[in-house]
Formats: sequence, structure tokens, C-alpha cells
Amino acid sequence: MIITIDDENVSKRLDKVVSEMFPDISRSFIKKMIEEGEITVNDKKVKAGYSLKKNDELSVVIKEPEEVNILPEDIDLDIIYEDDDIIVINKPKDMVVHPAPGHYSHTLVNALMFHCKDSLSGINGELRPGIVHRIDKDTTGVLVACKNDNAHKALSEQLKVHSITRKYYAICYGSLKEDGTIETTIGRSLNDRKKMAVNVKGGREAITHYKVLDNLNNRFTYVECQLETGRTHQIRVSMASIGHPILGDEVYGPKKNTLNVNLQGQVLHAGVLGFIHPRTNEYMEFTAPLPEYFNNLLQRLKK
Repeated sequence: MIITIDDENVSKRLDKVVSEMFPDISRSFIKKMIEEGEITVNDKKVKAGYSLKKNDELSVVIKEPEEVNILPEDIDLDIIYEDDDIIVINKPKDMVVHPAPGHYSHTLVNALMFHCKDSLSGINGELRPGIVHRIDKDTTGVLVACKNDNAHKALSEQLKVHSITRKYYAICYGSLKEDGTIETTIGRSLNDRKKMAVNVKGGREAITHYKVLDNLNNRFTYVECQLETGRTHQIRVSMASIGHPILGDEVYGPKKNTLNVNLQGQVLHAGVLGFIHPRTNEYMEFTAPLPEYFNNLLQRLKK
């Protein structure tokens, strides 16, 4: 498809203009298309932020969605809510959200493909059908997936403008006396590319509000963390940056477990998720109760 730029779109960013022309395609996917040369200007690859000029010719190649090679699996799902547009899941501990090297089966995507059949959005590609946001393998709790691209785009936009309610519950090391907000930037660590870090060059704004729910013998604190932004490992990195890493987090916290309990990763639970429904435009809020192991830890640490 060839599009000639007129006066109305002169000096606008390439990705913004294409997003306006193709509202059913997410901005992030458009950027990916630009990077891969599926969207060019005057037959040349340019960056997403390219400033368009009058009479520039845009070539847009929209590929047919790739066939998903990941196999559906009959895995039990704890479904909180479901309709024709979305499905809200209470994800268990130790479940990977989408396939990746080393985890091509037994993921949430495998389970969703079996349950939803062909009704999953395709915007995030063949390995992540339906997935709008993710939570870590060891994090439990509420997560939403989309059954069509319109729903996916609507929820992605809400994530982008930080209008989605996301409350997490965690046990962190040390004694926190009062509520607070952590405002920093988070980006890929310069020393270890598998980790995230605060205040690194190229990092993106990260805002986490935390509320003290219970002091656990001045050794640990039970907290509620509400995300204003959504960066990779945001709560884990942010709490560690103020000296209160999440209990069981061997990446950002102490490597040694002194509780004589198999913690199996960070004690972090996505408890509340709220958003505007993509079809009805009504606000909906979903909750997932603390898992048994989390409650047991709370009781043990109070003694």
C-alpha cells in the first residue's frame, strides 16, 4: 500500500501518522513494522520518529498473521471473568505467561489457546496471542488476556496512559514505618543484561506507590504496591532500591534464605486489576485472593 503525505500530516512522527491511519494496529506493533522494514518512506528504512515531509511516499506492507506454532494444552485455568472480548485469570505460581526459550509448553498461552480456541488477539505475535501484559513466573494473581485485536488495542492504550488499576501485595525485608512513593527510572542493567536497574542511562519513568499493611516483628513488612507505570520487574527493582527487597527474590534481594522455608521465588501477588471494558466502556475491577502459601507466611512471620 502506497500513501502520499499531504499538508495535514507534514512534520508529524511516522509512527503516529501510521497509527492514525490503521487504528486497529497497536503503536508498539507499528514500531516493530518500521524497524523490520515493513513500513518505509520513499523506499528507505527510517526510524519511528521520522518527521514526515510533504509528498513523502509511505509504503506499508501488512502481513497476514503468522500461524501460531505453539500447541494448545488442556491446563486448568482459574477463570475470574470471561466474555467475548476478554478473559481474566488468577495465575498460579510457577506458571510462565507466554512461550520463550526454555518454556515452549505448559505456559498460560498454551492453556488459553486450548480454552479459547481461535479467539485470541494476534497483535503481539505468534508467541503471545492474547497477551496484553504479563506477570513474572513466580508472581501469582490477576491477569487479563484479549480475545480480539480491538479489545487488545483498547487495553494497550489504557496501559500506555497509566489508567489501569494494578495493586500488588508483597512481603518485603525490613521494617517500613509509613507509606510512600518511589519515583525513579528503570532500564536494563549495564552490568547484567538479565536484570533491570534504577537510574540507568535510557531508563524509563517508573512510579510505585506503597502502603504499609502490617509490620511483621520489625523484620519484614506486608505492603500493598500500586503501579502508576508498568516497567519490567518494577516493584521488585523499586523496593530493592530503597533497601526493602521482596522476600524470596534472589535476583534483587539476599541470595540466602534464613527462614528454612522453600520460598520458590519472590512473595508477590497481583491482587487487583481494574480497567475500562473495551466494548461496554464500563469500569470493571477484579480481585484474586492471596494464595495459601502467602497467607501461611504472613501468619508465620507474625509470631
